[in-house]
Amino acid sequence: MAVVNIHEAKTHLSRLLEQVERGEVVTIARAGKPVADLVPHVRVDIVFGGLAGRLVYDDAAFDDVDDDVAAMFDTA
Repeated sequence: MAVVNIHEAKTHLSRLLEQVERGEVVTIARAGKPVADLVPHVRVDIVFGGLAGRLVYDDAAFDDVDDDVAAMFDTA
């Protein structure tokens, strides 16, 4: 893990980002005290329909009217 001061981080940001792209963690410090970490971004792709067939629910459970909820929308 590399530790750089703020001036070096500003001067060499592109180089530091290349290190982070390779999986390294870079710590930015002010007066020797860690302030922030540059870490690789982790992206998780969302797959629509990925749970198809794995979730089950009962349609009948949603047929009844909830009187408390209905009263919140009753303006008459």
